[in-house]
Amino acid sequence: MNFALFTLPGAEMLFRWIHYFAGVIWIGMLYYFNFVQGEWFKELDADEKIKSARGIAVRTLVPRALAWFRYGALFTFVSGVIIMGLKGHGMGSAMFTTSWWAYIATGAAFGTVMFLNVWLVIWPNQKIVIASAKQVAGGGAALPEAAGAAAKAGLASRHNTLFSLPMLFLMGAASHLPSQVNPDFNGWRLAIAIALILGGLEFNALKGKTDNLKITSIMGVTHMGVVLTFILYFLIEALTK
Repeated sequence: MNFALFTLPGAEMLFRWIHYFAGVIWIGMLYYFNFVQGEWFKELDADEKIKSARGIAVRTLVPRALAWFRYGALFTFVSGVIIMGLKGHGMGSAMFTTSWWAYIATGAAFGTVMFLNVWLVIWPNQKIVIASAKQVAGGGAALPEAAGAAAKAGLASRHNTLFSLPMLFLMGAASHLPSQVNPDFNGWRLAIAIALILGGLEFNALKGKTDNLKITSIMGVTHMGVVLTFILYFLIEALTK
């Protein structure tokens, strides 16, 4: 008796299942931080009677949420790399001439930057914020670098929210959008264009402000995410014909 799961396509399906599960956790926590927790913290800060609740949340709730967040990102990234490797093994060099590759590679580029933001920007800075809250709870003074660290983590997180909309669209489009490409399209032109757009946005995530891209509010980041999605879609269509 043959089991489909124990074949190359079956292995791809298994890792895709892991990819979906971890991805739901990762992006779900990302949206929780940006759409729910951040807005709640604003309400706490505005009311002196309950302002102290923020410190409790930072010390107890946030570390748990960040654990699910960063390991969800890790398993999503690793499983995604494995899926692309299995797919490439099955398709060979012809993979690079398909619409699947044009969309999935662009989405993967955004996902990779998001993953790096989680582990190299958001998590290191949030550790400082958590340590400061614990020090204050113990009767000490807040760490002087905590405010700056919170701002850096928040900026990167907001950009990850922006990046997530086109990433999700591109992942779905790779397999489900009936896009026709010229097999001889110049992949380097597309790669350079995507690199310039993503590089510029990531520079703002590290050194800029949310105001620069109108992504300070929930509606702002959602609207700009939709705009970015369609810019990337039309760019891929234009450069693969």
